[in-house]
Amino acid sequence: MSLDADLLIDRRRLKRRLALWRGLAVLLLLAGALTFAARESGLSFPGREHVARLTVQGFIGDDRKLFEALEALGEDRATRALIVAIDSPGGSVGGGEALYATLQRLREKKPVVAVMRGTAASAAYMAALGTDRVYARDSTVTGSIGVLLQAVDVSELAARLGVRGEAIVSGPLKAQPNPLQPLSPEGRAALQAVVQDMYEQFLAKVVAARRLPEEKVRALADGRVFTGRQALAEGLIDAIGGEAEARAWLAAERQVPESLPVREVETRGPAERLFGALFQGFWKSVISEWLGVDGPRLLWQLPG
Repeated sequence: MSLDADLLIDRRRLKRRLALWRGLAVLLLLAGALTFAARESGLSFPGREHVARLTVQGFIGDDRKLFEALEALGEDRATRALIVAIDSPGGSVGGGEALYATLQRLREKKPVVAVMRGTAASAAYMAALGTDRVYARDSTVTGSIGVLLQAVDVSELAARLGVRGEAIVSGPLKAQPNPLQPLSPEGRAALQAVVQDMYEQFLAKVVAARRLPEEKVRALADGRVFTGRQALAEGLIDAIGGEAEARAWLAAERQVPESLPVREVETRGPAERLFGALFQGFWKSVISEWLGVDGPRLLWQLPG
């Protein structure tokens, strides 16, 4: 065999070895990235006992994926309890009612605790009523027990601009409210009846959940907001505290160990969660270290 042939064979062997080591390195890197991303995003691996956390922020609407995720928690043996972390000014009556009802069904299978953060008012407070225990900070803004229906009347402005609205309706109340026409007395009365019925439903939920006399709740349910400390004094919440106090209660009253990890309730698919976790981990480990500040603070410091 010639010297050139021997060199060619050795070179091929070396390439195969390098390809093998490169493949192993890629697999190890991917495994490390997945582990780091799971740790940074608070995810836990399937089958491991944990406490779930549902973060409720912004407008509360009728979110089918969210409700399905909560229903699945009830069948998940690895989920020992749910903490509902709320920071929301409210939402639609239907959205708050649906979340309230879903949490009520879930608490029949495992403990559910609400932790109010900065704001938990109106539909957000309604949702909290569906849990076993409600915590708030001293300065949490909560309450706002009531229903609001708003409409805009621009008929005078439209008339000045020469704009006239026409509506062909099946009945006199079909087009009420209409921004191009003043609200009629009959229309106002009909809408007031709708708002009042929704208000009575909200009131009944507070009475049942907080075990308070209806007269007292009706006096408090005039739309006003309360601080967490005021809400505690009125019996609208159970205690002042946050997630640490909620975990302590779960351990003492429901035998859910405080050592269990917390897993966020996700309505996104596995691919979306993985991409989000990897991006978050990349930002924290690379960008933040390079700039010496976190992302949001950097944005807040930009001029203008």
